[in-house]
Amino acid sequence: MNTIIFGTVAFDAIETPYAKTDKIIGGSGTYICFSASYFVRPQTLSAVGYDFPQEFIQKLRDKGVDLDGMQIKKDEKSMFWACRYFDNMNQRETLTTELNVVANYKPILPESYKNTEYVMLGNGSPVLQRSVLEQLHHKPKFVALDTMNFWMDTMMDELKKTIAMVDIIIINDEEARQLSDGERCLSKAARKICAMGPRYVIIKKGEHGALLFSKDKVFSAPALPLEDVVDPTGAGDTFAGAFIGYIAQQDKTDFETMKTAVIVASAMASFTVEKMGTEGLENLTRYQIENRILKFKELSEFKI
Repeated sequence: MNTIIFGTVAFDAIETPYAKTDKIIGGSGTYICFSASYFVRPQTLSAVGYDFPQEFIQKLRDKGVDLDGMQIKKDEKSMFWACRYFDNMNQRETLTTELNVVANYKPILPESYKNTEYVMLGNGSPVLQRSVLEQLHHKPKFVALDTMNFWMDTMMDELKKTIAMVDIIIINDEEARQLSDGERCLSKAARKICAMGPRYVIIKKGEHGALLFSKDKVFSAPALPLEDVVDPTGAGDTFAGAFIGYIAQQDKTDFETMKTAVIVASAMASFTVEKMGTEGLENLTRYQIENRILKFKELSEFKI
């Protein structure tokens, strides 16, 4: 099953209490595509510059990623972002953001993408996210949306227009509270967000797991206690990629399938944080993935 992935493919430089990198490959679209590729064929919508390494483009191809929607600008540089994490790894400081090719980027869907049934709109301008949907020939079966505080601060009206067009929104607890006008109770916050249009809301709580809400149901997924958390960069994007990938693979959008997708997504994200950048995500085996999912199942399995 093909699945459209809208997100950045870029350079990152990351510093954590445990390791430090020079420029490596990153960006939301990269993590989402790698993660989704274990379940479906991702169709990427992104832009890179002349400086983006051909060997990494080939690596994406080798993972089965359809690159027809990747624009390569020969007169511009790729996006670059650098950050430093604090000791508790829950907070970070952005050191550099160079938009470069992303500054004037407009996603253009190839004809082969325009009938795709599943769409993951990675974090980005809500206007551009909406433009992806507007280029499709028909309403897809399922659209997932990721966003962040920045867009709530700067483009709330546009963001709400885009939210009204999607089936699920994936955000963290702080973002859920801001989007729901400061509602402190996450259940009430999710209800308010569902009223904006989505059928489902996922609220990520980092090391405390994730919550899945529909208008009348809730599911709580645990977080796997990991001994080594090296780099949290891209964990949320990995979660999003595995989530939409599993949903598209199953070709079902009922609540029970969503629950399993949250567990699968949490399992995939746990691989990402164990290594720097995309290293923990690039070469997983089916056995590793299934074994990690079983560990999540064991966390909350009990008898009464």
